[in-house]
Amino acid sequence: MRLVVAAIGRLKQGPERELAAWYRKHAEATGRSLGLRDVEVIEIRESRAQDAERRRIEESIALANVIPDGAIVVVLDQRGQSLDSPALAALLREWRAEDRAVVCFIIGGADGLAPSLAQRAKLRLAFGAATWPHQLVRIMLLEQLYRAGTILAGHPYHRG
Repeated sequence: MRLVVAAIGRLKQGPERELAAWYRKHAEATGRSLGLRDVEVIEIRESRAQDAERRRIEESIALANVIPDGAIVVVLDQRGQSLDSPALAALLREWRAEDRAVVCFIIGGADGLAPSLAQRAKLRLAFGAATWPHQLVRIMLLEQLYRAGTILAGHPYHRG
């Protein structure tokens, strides 16, 4: 099963990019033996539209265009469901057991997602009630994918 993270915005050179790359690399390495064969990150340029609604629509169209056919769609949304790490790992295990080819995690921009895209989500996932910059959400998501892999592999990284 492939894991795709489609995000609005590009991580600039620096510690955030390095940390995201570190977690991605380790998530791929840990997941390989578990049938999680790839972690792909797709960065989408932020819309330059003046109007927030127009930005939301343009960014949502761009995100929708990169969702692989047949993918399970997971939207990161502060109003979504908060899952602990073992629960996220269990969902990945379940989807892998269903022989799903791709899970696509969507991280919208500052203006959020168009309702038409948000409605495609099988799961709306939150990292708590706080509002997080989308760059940090990407890092936290990649860390949770790595942690889920370690849970499934019985690796001691996750001790909670």
